[in-house]
Amino acid sequence: MDTKLDPSRDDLPLMANTSHILVKHYVLDLDVDFESQIIEGTIVLFFESGNRFQKQSGSTKEPCRSESNEACRFRMPEPCHSPVTDTRTFSSKTRSNDFTICGKGEKDTSGKDGNHDNWEQASGISSSKYCCDTGNHGSEDFLLVLDCCDLSVLKVEEVDVAAVPGIEKLTRSPKLTVVSEELRNQIVCELVTLPADRWREQLDYYARCSQAPGCGELLFDTDTWSLQIRKTGAQTATDFPHAIRIRYSTKPQGRSVTWTSDQSGRPCVYTMGSPINNRALFPCQEPPVAMSTWQATVRAAASFVVLMSGENSAKPTQLREGCSSWHYYVTMPMPASTFTIAVGSWTEMKPETCSSNDLAAERSLSPSEADFRYVGICGHMEYPCRFQNPSATTQEIIPHRVFAPVCLKAACQETLLQLVPPCLSAAHRVLGTHPFSRLDILIVPGNFPSLGMASPHIIFLSQSVLTGNSHLCGTRLCHEIAHAWFGLAIGARDWTEEWLSEGFATHLEDVFWAKAQQLDPHEAQEQQELKACLRWCRLQDEVRNSPEEMQVLRPNKEKTGHVSDSGSSVVKHGLNPEKVFMQVHYLKGYFLLRFLAQRLGDDTYFAFLRKFVHTFHGQLILSQDFLQMLLENIPEEKRLELSVENIFRDWLESSGIPQPLQRERQAGAECGLARQVSVEVEKWIRMNRRPRKRKRRETEQVFEKVRHRWCELIIKHKYTKAYKDVERFLQEDQAMGIYLYGELMVSEDSRQQQVARRCFELTKEQMDRSSAQVVAEMLF
Repeated sequence: MDTKLDPSRDDLPLMANTSHILVKHYVLDLDVDFESQIIEGTIVLFFESGNRFQKQSGSTKEPCRSESNEACRFRMPEPCHSPVTDTRTFSSKTRSNDFTICGKGEKDTSGKDGNHDNWEQASGISSSKYCCDTGNHGSEDFLLVLDCCDLSVLKVEEVDVAAVPGIEKLTRSPKLTVVSEELRNQIVCELVTLPADRWREQLDYYARCSQAPGCGELLFDTDTWSLQIRKTGAQTATDFPHAIRIRYSTKPQGRSVTWTSDQSGRPCVYTMGSPINNRALFPCQEPPVAMSTWQATVRAAASFVVLMSGENSAKPTQLREGCSSWHYYVTMPMPASTFTIAVGSWTEMKPETCSSNDLAAERSLSPSEADFRYVGICGHMEYPCRFQNPSATTQEIIPHRVFAPVCLKAACQETLLQLVPPCLSAAHRVLGTHPFSRLDILIVPGNFPSLGMASPHIIFLSQSVLTGNSHLCGTRLCHEIAHAWFGLAIGARDWTEEWLSEGFATHLEDVFWAKAQQLDPHEAQEQQELKACLRWCRLQDEVRNSPEEMQVLRPNKEKTGHVSDSGSSVVKHGLNPEKVFMQVHYLKGYFLLRFLAQRLGDDTYFAFLRKFVHTFHGQLILSQDFLQMLLENIPEEKRLELSVENIFRDWLESSGIPQPLQRERQAGAECGLARQVSVEVEKWIRMNRRPRKRKRRETEQVFEKVRHRWCELIIKHKYTKAYKDVERFLQEDQAMGIYLYGELMVSEDSRQQQVARRCFELTKEQMDRSSAQVVAEMLF
């Protein structure tokens, strides 16, 4: 590698050498075994080789032709013209109690480290001393580096794609007589560059190629963060096999997935947004520039439902008694880190009465909304794009399903189900075309460490959002829906710029939620001002209690987006467990966008935002991409000394409170709704001074409605009779409960500290690693 990376530091290494070769498609074929807590099977990777410096120089690239002797190279993104075919939704109905274990692959013959290393035995040379070239300019063998951690790799082989019947159609040759490495790579090159209107045919070829026989094992080795693969004699990326199959299995302690029980006590497994992303689920290229498509077949016992990032609403296929297979696919290229899977005894929740709102809705557009909803040329690489489909652009409410353990049926019907259609409709009214054709929403187990997480076609929500009134659930749902545009369809090219995802989602959640509630402009403004007051308090508190270096939204400054010659890089503070619980990138990003919207005026700002979405969907951006386009669209009289450099200096590259925000909050008057809250607080303080009896049932109702705030008051006032409520909250609502551990310990009350330690002992095995580490540091 070009840089020596220290895994013990807080920075997350991205090891893949994406400058030389890129994964264009993954085909996963996996078995889920709840008894051993292992996912095992194969993954086939289809590559395109090239040189990113040639791509950036703008030199002309010839298309890949079967009759040409030149290997495939990267090409500039081509305009997107093809409409997407609508996908219908289906309901899954697998609710048996059969826990049959589905078929296994090869047995793990790995050593103590779990890796079936064939490097030394095949080459006769020590892997620690052998030096392979990771580029395409040296005399040694080319080395493919994939991001990989906590996996047992059993076998790596080249795939003989030329053996697939009918594959000669891609070579423009009537018959394949002489099969060579060059011919196999040309076949893959033609396959990965098929036009968007042939996406079904492309997926079929990928599936058939993934099942083709192997044509030679490849040498591989692993270290803490990577899987390294080479082929003897292949000295460049263009010579390296462009289709390889990896047989592997996960480990029970792997950090990309969590094995746990749902709220009904049934086993389940899901990806929970680990700091190391998906590298402990499958070997991959994690840098965001490695945008790929995927398809996956997952087998599990028939009692389980498999949900996944996929454009299709998969139905189970019965394989044999007690075992089912699920198949999903994605045709929009995205970083491998966005792949999500959840396997459990989920039940689809349906409203008691069907509403017309649950169907795909269309409506006429206002002139301001219609400005940027036109069929134009997209700037991304070619794929079946919804922005090019006239019927998709007017689809307010995309097909959606809600899943949860059966014990949460009443809560879902009371709160969540009725909120999904208006929140989706509100998002469409603000930003336009939904980037994804459908949506699944899953209420995840109680050990989920946050209130929500968005992935392509699927949203995870914490059970905590189902308690109380609809406000918490609605705002969180709107936040995650906003990520479909900012975070997924438009991603950050440098992961340190989290504000491009979280700042936008936080700002947009207020706008979506106001429209979903159908508030008039004055009511919406009052509600948003109150939220701004609360976020201002949180930001001040966070700035006072966090390291300065972790308060910077653009920590790499002028080096943002830079990588090494091979494509490897590090995500600053990516492994710091405290970072998971910090909200600086949410809050400072939110206040920056609020500041810009106020400067332009809402109508001008959101008209620009729709234009920005249309321009950059399907692409990766840096902060300057957004800011430069924004400033170009601001009338000169409203710019008032705004510049990219000033915004970088005041908002993104400095710690603490941005000076423009400090001046605004000092000059601003308290909004009417905030004054009402202050009056209510004073009233409750006076009422609480009066002695009165309270029935237990009334106490339980209070607890259910305002669980977190109730527990804070219990701790603050040392209300020992209700400590059981605190214990229950810490065990059932880990998404919000982690903050209570700090309050219990700060109190320096021995009984409260005993409560904290007792609850941690009961839940630590179920907590994700970052949460457990942070809490342990608080307690011990």
